Amino acid sequence: MYLPRGLIGQLYQNLVKRNHAAAPPVLLLVALEPDALCACRILTALLRRDYIPHKIQPIAGYGDLNRAAEDLIRPMRTTQGGSGGVVVCLGVGGMVDLEETFGMEVDADGNGGTGDIEVWLMDARRPWNLTNVFGTPYGQDGVTGEWVRKRAGVEKGRIQQHYLSSKGGIIVFDDGDIEEELEAEREAYCALEEMPELGDEVESDDEDEDDARGDEPPSGQAPKKRKSWSEGDDSDDDMSDDKRPSQRRRSNSGGSIPSTPERRPPRRGLMILGGSSDFSRSDSRSRSTSPAVAAPKEQSVKSLRKQLMVMKEKHDKTLQKYYDRGASYSEPVSSLVYSLASELGREDNDLLWNAIVGVSSLELYGRTGSGVGLNPLSAAGGSAGWNGDRGERIRSVLRDEVRRLNPVDIKDLAREASMGDSTGVIPTSARSATDKSIRLSPEPRFLLLRHWSLYESMQHSPYLSAKLHVWNDSGRRRLDKLLAKMGVSLAQCKQYYTHMDMDLKRGLRERLLKFAPMYGLDGLVPPAPRGGDSKDGWGFVRCWGWKACLSAIDAGVILGAILEVGDAKSLSASSLDASNFVGAPAASTAGEAASQGGSATDVQDHVTARFYTAYDALADIDKLTAHIPTAQHLHRAILRTGTALIEKRQIRHLKAFRMAVVKEGPDVQLFTHPGALTKLALWIAEAIVELNGTKGRNRGSELVMAGLDERQGRYVVVGLGGGGATESAKERIAKREARTKAREQKKAAKAAEKQRKRQARIARLEAAGLDKDEVDDDDTEDEESEESNEEESDDEENVGKNGRNRFGNAFHEVVGETGARVRMDNFEACVIEIKKEDLSGFLERLSMKAVVG
Repeated sequence: MYLPRGLIGQLYQNLVKRNHAAAPPVLLLVALEPDALCACRILTALLRRDYIPHKIQPIAGYGDLNRAAEDLIRPMRTTQGGSGGVVVCLGVGGMVDLEETFGMEVDADGNGGTGDIEVWLMDARRPWNLTNVFGTPYGQDGVTGEWVRKRAGVEKGRIQQHYLSSKGGIIVFDDGDIEEELEAEREAYCALEEMPELGDEVESDDEDEDDARGDEPPSGQAPKKRKSWSEGDDSDDDMSDDKRPSQRRRSNSGGSIPSTPERRPPRRGLMILGGSSDFSRSDSRSRSTSPAVAAPKEQSVKSLRKQLMVMKEKHDKTLQKYYDRGASYSEPVSSLVYSLASELGREDNDLLWNAIVGVSSLELYGRTGSGVGLNPLSAAGGSAGWNGDRGERIRSVLRDEVRRLNPVDIKDLAREASMGDSTGVIPTSARSATDKSIRLSPEPRFLLLRHWSLYESMQHSPYLSAKLHVWNDSGRRRLDKLLAKMGVSLAQCKQYYTHMDMDLKRGLRERLLKFAPMYGLDGLVPPAPRGGDSKDGWGFVRCWGWKACLSAIDAGVILGAILEVGDAKSLSASSLDASNFVGAPAASTAGEAASQGGSATDVQDHVTARFYTAYDALADIDKLTAHIPTAQHLHRAILRTGTALIEKRQIRHLKAFRMAVVKEGPDVQLFTHPGALTKLALWIAEAIVELNGTKGRNRGSELVMAGLDERQGRYVVVGLGGGGATESAKERIAKREARTKAREQKKAAKAAEKQRKRQARIARLEAAGLDKDEVDDDDTEDEESEESNEEESDDEENVGKNGRNRFGNAFHEVVGETGARVRMDNFEACVIEIKKEDLSGFLERLSMKAVVG
């Protein structure tokens, strides 16, 4: 079921009303990423204000999710002696069938069900598993007592205003995309759910044929039962060591269908009206005996079955095309949870800051509306290019919230006019010792500017380093010339930015706007405000008195480093503590973990420790600033490793993508974490784009990065592709309508030719003794199939233009073809782990696949 955005406040209020002293705590399953972490902070603040007990469980991957389902969720079910409750998934499980994962299905014996467990699902990853979105939970019919998929207050998977939440089920929080974009998928899913089972229809058809043939002597051989729809062959090959649940939903009969719903009980005794007054079943080829009045022609069971097959195939293709589009990202989870707080009237600066940090963090990991990849709109300046128009609308709302919750005091107006936001000065200090306000700032695309020297901040900026080629001597000289043209000496720019000359800091933005375009750095700083107070591309800064001043991007960088590298105490001059890199994705079972030098308990302890370190740092500025060296260490390693790969020419160009492998050097262990490896891949991809120019289709953004974990004998592999500007829902709908009109014109042009062929076919088949009624049915079937094929090819063309990341689809295909030993435990579809010996064959086969759809 899915919850329209306008009802999210009502669902939370229902939870508050059901809360009491003996109520079970709300279980929060939180992904190990800054966006989900910030959403967790917002939601726990709401729960605390309403005195709702809750428990937080960090989830590193699908292995952790399965263990949480077994150890935490199943005991909550009323059928297992529990008292039910609410489970909130933040950035967890949107791409898998949570009903199956959490054991909320009903088996053949009628056991199971939701167990009064209600799951709130908020995830920015796409595609959705449509069973979560449109599937209705099992419930017992009040009259027959049978298990049916029907719930009061739910219409075709959509929760209505009068829905009462207390009986359990999966509730997906809609950010607006489900209502606007998935109407075709909704209709297809619900139509498949209401269709009868084909197997019984086949039996009825066979019985009719037996009646038509008359009494025949028994043959001694049992009649063969035809294969039903749900008994199709499973196309997903078994993969060794693969713990990631598939998007394909397994049916009761053992086959698999592309996340189509389970069928309702078959409708037996289908009645067909004939020429006589009774309702007995008659042969489809019988003619009326009355010469005056011709009886209406009836459709045979065979023709009805064919029509159902055509409809079923069309709906299946609709769902399969949705899954085949590739990965993408929608609204960040932190933004969605903040909208819940706003709906309740609970918003404040702390919750707003958490939402801003969560939204800003997605840019660091290349998460756009077209999947994980580069963003060509980044030249717009600042953060203006992230996620296209969708991202800019979200940031515009956040900027309005900043102005509303942080008005400028009257006594500070004069100070603001001279050195505040209106002049475009980059703020580095608070207005007073008690100032904790959030401000808008024209943030340049530098890294940790307030906590590094200007030179190091510019050098480690992925955007600037790629544009200037700072990995070689000529690029570093270009950086020196840029600073010289700006009038900034090397002595000034190599000391901490906060210690630089005040006049230089005040004029930095104007100098960058003047001289940066000479080096192709048009997007280095946001443009001047347009339309009065409009500050498109401007970032967000918050100060904590005289303690610290951080931008939202800096906070996201630090939180990500804590989750990817660990505690700053493990840093040493030479390397990091090896045990700090033991993570849940690296060992899924106790036996495997023990064989690799650690136990499953130690693995979970490391995951939990990292999560709570970042969780505490988000609310404690002292702890957050204490981990700035961790973030600096990580980005120094990215610059060193990326420079080494380019200088040693270790980036190979395969047919469909480029490939780079990190298997040596002092920082190799850092890049066994998928988040750190993704940041390195984004740095490499942007550098390659600049090296090879920006023209042509193959811009080098399709990249596969592999990081070697020598201790475990496997590679962590990240597929980078897609990215780019995303269309709004209205634009997609307009293009879809235009394609529909084009199809109609094409069909009208072919109408005469089709009619001629149809008449010829009817004459030919009638001459062979076939009834015209069945000829019409077959002809209709062919026309519907042709229309379906036209729609499919048209949609495939549209998907190709979107350029989404399809590495996840390609990984599954290659694993089935090569039998490579992989683990797909990460929530990112484009991240896998593969045995060291299988990497070369896997990549060779992968290079033949379409990795960007």
